[in-house]
Amino acid sequence: MKQRIILAGGSGFLGKALAQKFVARGDEVIVLTRSPQIRADGAKEILWDAKSLGDWTKWIDGADAIINLAGKSVDCRYTKKNQRELIRSRVDPTRILGEAIARAKNPPRVWLNSSSATIYKHSFDKPMDESGETGATLEAKDEFSIEIIRQWENALDNAQTPDTRKVAMRISLVFGRDGGVFPVFRRLAKFGLAGALAGGRQMFSWIHEEDFCRSVGWILAKEDLSGAINISAPNPVSNREAMRLVRRACGVPFGLPAAEWILEIGAFFLRTETELLIKSRCVVPGKLPASGFKFQFPELRGALADICK
Repeated sequence: MKQRIILAGGSGFLGKALAQKFVARGDEVIVLTRSPQIRADGAKEILWDAKSLGDWTKWIDGADAIINLAGKSVDCRYTKKNQRELIRSRVDPTRILGEAIARAKNPPRVWLNSSSATIYKHSFDKPMDESGETGATLEAKDEFSIEIIRQWENALDNAQTPDTRKVAMRISLVFGRDGGVFPVFRRLAKFGLAGALAGGRQMFSWIHEEDFCRSVGWILAKEDLSGAINISAPNPVSNREAMRLVRRACGVPFGLPAAEWILEIGAFFLRTETELLIKSRCVVPGKLPASGFKFQFPELRGALADICK
């Protein structure tokens, strides 16, 4: 049966991947964006400002599902200005979507809202499913990131939408052919820089683009799935192993390692933060496998081989 799927902030890498899947199965896909354009994939883009009610809300009434992917990229320096924007770009869209759903005569049955697997404690050896400990760690320099996620998930939790099932998607790093983190790692490998970073012990949680899309479709269909759900492959690897597999997939035999102080210098010039590299994310899915979901790419080796073929 044809469904209406709302993709808020759906003009980015993940939004385009989901839109393609939903359109291919015959769904009506409405993308809420600040800069509407005519799309070749069959999705329809609608103007919204991601912070106030407007004409876009008419598409919410009667929709089957909402998937919110809106948020400024964390690949930036955490200046005071960027900190405000990182929080605002996540909390405001979540809050206003909650208001639109609450006002709808026929609200969507399900609302999937982006979150991040970064919420879990920095850990080298303790796998973190949805019951894992959350919070900041001084060593990981992740206090601000945890604050972003808490405010983000609180905005979802506080939305008064009793007739709509809510899911916080705690997404790990996504590998895709044309987006996500792989193009960055591929460039590092080609320049001989894909060695172990900051010692290489930190765990690296990830998911293939295809399994990300499949898991979203699975959650939409499974009415007993709600709350926080880890969108992550079941087999995280160490940073050292991840870099080795990236080099192998790219046909590069050697990569220079980088100590943390070198990363600090590089991050300054690249206008990003070292937390993205030094935090250990030992995140695994709990609810997805328990509900019967099967990963097409459970191992990073196979995921990279597919992306590079």
